Amino acid sequence: MTTLYEFLRDHLQALARSGVLPQPFQYEFVINALLSALLIGPLLGVLGSMVMIKRMAFFSQAVGNAALTGVAIGILVGESYTSPYVSMFVFCLLFGLALRYTQYRTTLSNDTLIGVFLSISLALGASLLLFVSAKINTHVMESVLFGSILAVDHKDMNILLAITVLCALVGLPLYNGMLLSSLNPSLAHARGVRVRTHEYLFVVLVTVVTVACLKIVGAVLVEALLLIPAAAARNVSRSLNELVARSIAFATVSCVVGILVPMQFYIPVPTGGAIVLVAASIFILTAAVRASVGRFRAANL
Repeated sequence: MTTLYEFLRDHLQALARSGVLPQPFQYEFVINALLSALLIGPLLGVLGSMVMIKRMAFFSQAVGNAALTGVAIGILVGESYTSPYVSMFVFCLLFGLALRYTQYRTTLSNDTLIGVFLSISLALGASLLLFVSAKINTHVMESVLFGSILAVDHKDMNILLAITVLCALVGLPLYNGMLLSSLNPSLAHARGVRVRTHEYLFVVLVTVVTVACLKIVGAVLVEALLLIPAAAARNVSRSLNELVARSIAFATVSCVVGILVPMQFYIPVPTGGAIVLVAASIFILTAAVRASVGRFRAANL
């Protein structure tokens, strides 16, 4: 994969030097960021539409914040503090699956259970930070909270690509079953869909995508990038196919524009924040369109 990255980077840099592409394309880290954006845009667009339909926005935020505890555990067991992916994936998967299992075993509302699990995770993470601070400067944990797509390297891109392929292989064949189980569990069960299995698989997909995007967007903003493009797409969609397609388009545009515009015009805005601000602008625009165009205003998706 490194050879492919170098091939793409060399050609894009050559086009930038010749004036065909904007000046930021001359920098390696910008190209890495854009390649990552072209992966996470469609990924978050598809999953975001499902997260919105299933009303799981708070769940993705909880997983992102739980990653802080996973990072602390990874550092304590000897992982690199710059990319403690094993500990983050393991802890967040256990967190997500335990949360979903508990939801099936209690009568508490989802938001109550998520709040309980998130509080426990953050308390554990805060306690572990006392031990982590003896090994590293705890300010490095800010990269988990806020991320930086301009700091991704080939390892981050390989992990993101692997997660994208995994989601495509697992999620696409089961997409209709997951959608039906969220819209009408009784009908899904009657049609032979294993509702709980699909729910657990969806939790796994949301968790691994959230963790893979942490270094790029950050725990604070990953929920926003999952939810805002999907909400914007819902404003101007009259069918599920339109919702998914436009959610992918809005998420991808938000990532690419959020990277390039601040660099091209020297705007001192963090890249993760810029990406979400672009997505928010798209949402405001689509909300105005929905309010003024009758065919969208009448849609009840």
